[in-house]
Order: sequence, then structure tokens, then C-alpha cells
Amino acid sequence: APTPGWRTDTGRGRDRMAGHFVHARNPVGRYQREDGSHHVEIRSVGEWFDIDGDDPATVRDAFVLLWQALRRHWTDAVIMGSPSQTGRDLWTRTIPTRGQYADGFPVLSEELRGLLHATAGQGRNELITPPAVPQQLPQLVEYDRTFAYAKHAWKSPVGTPRRVTAAAFASWSEKEQTRALYGCGHWQVRVTIPDTWNHVGLLPAPAPGERAWHYPAAPGTTFTTWAGGPEIHTALTNPLTPWKIEILDGILWEDGKPLDDWTKKLKDTWSSLTAQAQLHGDPQQARAAHLASRAVRSILLYGIGSFAQRPRMVTGTTPRTMERDLPPDAEIISFDDELITWQRPSGFSRDPNAHPEWAAAIWSGARAALLTQRHRD
Repeated sequence: APTPGWRTDTGRGRDRMAGHFVHARNPVGRYQREDGSHHVEIRSVGEWFDIDGDDPATVRDAFVLLWQALRRHWTDAVIMGSPSQTGRDLWTRTIPTRGQYADGFPVLSEELRGLLHATAGQGRNELITPPAVPQQLPQLVEYDRTFAYAKHAWKSPVGTPRRVTAAAFASWSEKEQTRALYGCGHWQVRVTIPDTWNHVGLLPAPAPGERAWHYPAAPGTTFTTWAGGPEIHTALTNPLTPWKIEILDGILWEDGKPLDDWTKKLKDTWSSLTAQAQLHGDPQQARAAHLASRAVRSILLYGIGSFAQRPRMVTGTTPRTMERDLPPDAEIISFDDELITWQRPSGFSRDPNAHPEWAAAIWSGARAALLTQRHRD
């Protein structure tokens, strides 16, 4: 809508932004004064936690409690515009000042980052219906995985990876192969589901004709896919019937702990706020502490997601009278009599802290743990 005295923020400094961010749930409005004196960013609190009729005072108390709790672990902690920005900022404060990675961790080539973005997804969504399950379920079990990602961040890939060909992997001893699959790697495999299999699928595969993943489970099915070491090891050592897996190609990193200190501090912060929410005598303060604990969870989840650093989409607007000035690669989203709203890809960022390999390893470990049910929350 027209906003007298303001215009869409076109970016400033190193972190150049281009207009609003159009998103179905959490859009971001970016404005600046016509004279450039002020910049304002309007965001949704839904990025941090879900509110249920909470008034602004309770939400404000939640952010105060969050800030105070974070300061117990980071004396200079600040709450930034979003959970992902806050998470990344807190992580940078844990980068070692001495040793091999004092100057930061090596960023993968665009080719490898593109491979991980295309073959290492996050969640698993699957609807299982009869006859795969009985009409009457014997029981319903709910697993509380509220802060599970923190457990799977104790070990992460570091350094420059090495490629492992099918021939190289086959030449290793069984002990070396097991160590590699237990390590930090991403593997292309040919999978054959056992003829006697009668359970959910264990490994993801690209869904035909879709930008999504599915989990083949039909006995005797053979398919080729990419997967992380934890999921492959889960399939190979399955207690029901081990799956047949042939290694075709792979990328293997050294094991490291770049996220361990960060996640431990976040988990302590989350535990403290959760206890405060359960024990506080003032209902409003208890509710504020609960919201603050949910905000810490968002910092963890979105912070890990931000390491993935997928190719960015930039959203902008152009007056109809200047339609010829549209970027050549822009896709028009909507338009009216005055403005054209568009999106265009801006490619990979040059962020020195872009590490999709960390996010991919955590996501793979979390999915494998859910399958094996060997987790502690």
C-alpha cells in the first residue's frame, strides 16, 4: 500500500536487501525514509513462536526473558530480526580463536553446495493408509523431538571433502567401510529393498516428476539415490532385514565439532526457560517463559537451516511506468495499476559461513534416529 514519506528498502552496506520478502506465512516488509535517514523492517512474531491469544505485553516479556537467558551463556548476545539471524550470530561467537579453524571453516564449492541442496532434504512427511496399516491401529505413540537436532550436532563434517569412488570404497576393508559410513559423508547408492520387507521405507528417493522426496517400501524395488551416512548405516544394519546397498560414489569429510558448543549452550538455555515456565507462580511470566523456550527452539532449527544457504530468491517491485526496467531474469508474481511485484534468483551467497553439509548431516541423523527409536530427548 502507498506509504507517504517511505519507500521500499533497496538495501544498504554489505548485506544488501532488495525490497520486501513475500512469504505465505511470515512475510517481511522493508522500508526506508525518502531521505534515507531511517530503515524499518516489519516481521511476524510467528517466526519465533506461535501465540495463542497472547497480548503484546506477554510477547515483550518473552523476548526479555529470552535475551536474559541467552546472556548467561553469551555475555554480548543480541536478539536480531529473525531466529535464523540470531542463531548464526550466536554461533559466530563460538568460532575458535586458535587452532586449525581460527580463520573460519572452508566453504564448499558451488558445485558441491548445489549437489547437497538437490539431494539432502530436511523433514520426512508421509501419509500411510490401509492396507499398509490396519484400519484399527493397535496403539498411538508420540515422540517428543522438540530439541532433538541439538543431539545430532555433536559431530559435523569439517575441512575439504574427498571424493570416494565405487572402486575405492570396494577396495577398503570391512572395518574401513563401516568407519566411513559412520563418519561424515554423503553417498550415492543403488538400493534394493528385501523381498520380505513389510515396513516403512528407510531411504529417500526423488519422487518422479516432483520436487519432493518419497520413501520406497515395496519389496524387491531397486532405485538409485543420495543419502547421508546415518540413514545408510540404519538400512544396512536393520534388525528386521538388512537392505542391499551398493556404493556408487561419495563425498567424505573429516569429523569435527563446529556446532557442539553452540548447541550445548542453546540446550541449556532451553532447559532453563522450560523449567521456569513449569515452576513460575505468575501465570503471565510462566507463559512468557514458555514462549521464550519456543523461541530458543526456533533459533536452533532456523539457525541450522540457515547454514544450508540455498540459492536466494529476491523480491522487488517496479512501477508500471518503468516496466522496461524489470530485471531480465525476473518472474512477475502480481501486478496492479501502479506496481509490478517480481522475484528473481540471486544465486549462492558469498557468505563465509555457508555450510549445507552441516545441516544435511543433522537432518540425516535425526531421520535415522526416528527410524531406530534410539534417541533421548
